[in-house]
Parts: sequence; C-alpha cells; structure tokens
Amino acid sequence: MATKKTSIFTLTERVTVSSAATDTFATIDLGSYVDVGDRQALQIHSVDYIFQGTTAAADVVSDLGNGNEFHVQTTDLNRGGLVFANDRALVSSASIRADTGGSLDRVADLFPDNFGKGADDGRYVVNDQLYITAHATNLVGPLNVTVRVNASIVSLSAKDFMAIAIQSTAADN
Repeated sequence: MATKKTSIFTLTERVTVSSAATDTFATIDLGSYVDVGDRQALQIHSVDYIFQGTTAAADVVSDLGNGNEFHVQTTDLNRGGLVFANDRALVSSASIRADTGGSLDRVADLFPDNFGKGADDGRYVVNDQLYITAHATNLVGPLNVTVRVNASIVSLSAKDFMAIAIQSTAADN
C-alpha cells in the first residue's frame, strides 16, 4: 500500500488551557510532509499525550482541581471542538480526571492510540493540518498538554491516495 520515504520521526505541539469549560485549539502543520502531486502522505504510528501543570514540574492535580476532568483530542479535520469517538476525523483522544480525593486517573479513551506494532502499520493522513482541541471542566491554574505524534512520510499508490482523500472529504460533511 505505501512506500516508506522516511524513518519514524516525532512532531510535537503544546496546548495551554487557562480557561475552564472553554475549548482551546492548536494545530500541527503538515504542509511540508504531505504532497498531493507526489501522492505523499503522513503515516501516524502513535500519539502520546503528556499532561503538565503551570510549570513542567507542577502537580497536575493542583492545577486541575479535585473532581474535574481534562480532555484532549487530535483530528485531521477542523471540527471546531471535541468530537464523538465515531467521527472519522478523530485520530486520537485522551483524558485525565482528578477525583474528589485528589487522585489522578489517566485514560486513553480512544483505542488504539498506537496504530500497530510494525513500521507498516499506521493511519494515513493526506490533510495539511492536524487539529488539537483541549478542554477542562474546571481549573485552579493553567494546564498544559504536549501532543507527540510519531509518524513517517510515505508514498501511496494513486488508488490508495484517492481512497484516503475521498474518505477524508466524506468525513468533512
């Protein structure tokens, strides 16, 4: 299906959420990795989320506050907010919860965030952006989440590239 053009590399973006009950957005620009003319796509192998408080060493529970939740999603289309798990644009999703006792529970709520074990496994993206949406139900202080996308660049056959592009366009409706 795909011919590897690069080894696996990592793209990162940090989102800082400072307002409760409000979506916060960021993007990862894929314009230099995706090329329609050459049928070049980004193959995502895995997505990881790193949650941090006000500073890199801060306690996340202190900034999130007891009894609150923090959600983050990565999509390949701009939906303008959090989406349901059946949305075809959803690439990956995670959340953390601080219970009323101050214990933290991290949940990777979309399975799989890891798209396979081998170098040939992955999700193919032909759009020029990845969109990140973060949302906290309540906050004591600002929260940060760093999104780490492990990917490689691949060349697809004309049929495969067209099928992925059509699926992506259909998901936009």
